[in-house]
Amino acid sequence: MSEMDKHQNKKYSLRSVKFYNKWRRIFLYLVTNVFYMIRFKLVYRLEVYGQENIPQDNKYIVAANHLSTLDPPLVCAVMKRGVAYMAKKELFDNFFLRWWLNWLGAFAVDREKLGVSTIKTVMSIRDTSWVLGIFPQGTRQEPGTISDLTKGFASLAKATKCDILPIGITGTNEVKRLPFSGKIVVKIGKVIPYSDNVDDMVDKWGNSVADLTGFEYKKAVKN
Repeated sequence: MSEMDKHQNKKYSLRSVKFYNKWRRIFLYLVTNVFYMIRFKLVYRLEVYGQENIPQDNKYIVAANHLSTLDPPLVCAVMKRGVAYMAKKELFDNFFLRWWLNWLGAFAVDREKLGVSTIKTVMSIRDTSWVLGIFPQGTRQEPGTISDLTKGFASLAKATKCDILPIGITGTNEVKRLPFSGKIVVKIGKVIPYSDNVDDMVDKWGNSVADLTGFEYKKAVKN
């Protein structure tokens, strides 16, 4: 990797407190709580349960199961606050995607390792009104099971002393276009306190989301 590439990767992976300003929050709100929410309500008859479980502070990581590209804006809309997502660094090579991700508050990560810049960015997010959002499954999966989890989200919780807020999503995998033809249910579980036991946090999240979705948790963790 050239020095220029390294500089670019660092630029998009290291975010400061000032990055998460009111203009970025307004943009995110318009995209998720207005544009997408119309679709969620009109087409998918969105139902949300457990919002009373959302902590009042922002010292936690939002961790949801992943079925569809609808999941990131859905979680943002449900949380009613800024949710900053990790995005694989390759996406920032495209000018339009880079602009879009920047305005949505996302930051670049190397999926092969947890970099120092990632931890610094998460710590910066803690000092804003935003929270970090992660999909522990890493990529979209078919409904029915909670499997192929990575330890990264629990390792981040340990390193940054952030609790984990589990969210279970069902129905986003079904592509619908006609009014009231779909059904999305979002259930927010009880906070999982951070600890030094990464494996234990992973299991607690898997079991929690299995209870919230009705899916089966298959304990097979990736490093």
